[in-house]
Amino acid sequence: MPAAIAAAVVALLVALLAGARRAFSGAHAFQGAIIHTPTDDTGIDADGAVRSVQGADIIVPARAIEGMWTPENLERLARTYWRSLSRFTFGLVRVVYTPGERYVVLLHPRLRLLTFRKPEYEMDECAGIVRWRIQKGLLVAPRGREGDGYLELEVQRHDYPDWDKVRIHVEVEVANFYPAIASRLGRWVYANTQSRIHVIACFFFLRSLVRRELERSEVGQFAGPLTVDEAPAPSRERAHAPDQRIAS
Repeated sequence: MPAAIAAAVVALLVALLAGARRAFSGAHAFQGAIIHTPTDDTGIDADGAVRSVQGADIIVPARAIEGMWTPENLERLARTYWRSLSRFTFGLVRVVYTPGERYVVLLHPRLRLLTFRKPEYEMDECAGIVRWRIQKGLLVAPRGREGDGYLELEVQRHDYPDWDKVRIHVEVEVANFYPAIASRLGRWVYANTQSRIHVIACFFFLRSLVRRELERSEVGQFAGPLTVDEAPAPSRERAHAPDQRIAS
């Protein structure tokens, strides 16, 4: 029976991912914005460290982001990512906020799947980065706790051939993450469960961005007149390419 349940879960996740890919394949216009096919690059190193990057280009009218390129909205962008995860899981998975940490929990605050340090915000006129460093959690293998793993959300602003439009490139990256499920049950199980959940959640997040539906921050660290010039400059932490790619 457990094997049958596991097979059903995997089949459901595969179907959801296939549906998400079909929904986002090619270029789609929505409320004046155009989103191009999202990319997914996920792999595992020989020592078990995962690096996963999902990204997409969104073409929007320049006037649509006037006054929005601020630290406050970068914080709201981060909140939108977590909210997308909660919506995709029908509220089973959600984020609990404290002054120094963020907990990704399943059903109950004590079931902490992932614990992150409080986010780091960096921004300039062309890029904004939010980075959560991984501390521990049920989904983290022992060697990955209090290490250099992180979840990073980056948004870049680029010129576009049409003078009245802007190209926004969005990336969600998980790097140096050692999943407990891969070390205990194998990489195939991770690739077909937890990895797929992350990818699908990212696609839900991108859909929210196209609709320009930014959630209100739970913390409000930057609620106020803080400008881009007052925020730390972006400093990217790129991990090396993984040894083994995961087919998706």
